[in-house]
Amino acid sequence: MGKGDHRSKRGKIYQGSYGKTRPKDPAKKKRAAAKKAAKR
Repeated sequence: MGKGDHRSKRGKIYQGSYGKTRPKDPAKKKRAAAKKAAKR
């Protein structure tokens, strides 16, 4: 895993793409996790 890897965070930063490993809004990810935890 490294710069050329599409699935790693480093690879996404290098290529300038986004996805599950590199969300555009990190705060949104935290809200979703908090919502999921509250659901249980």
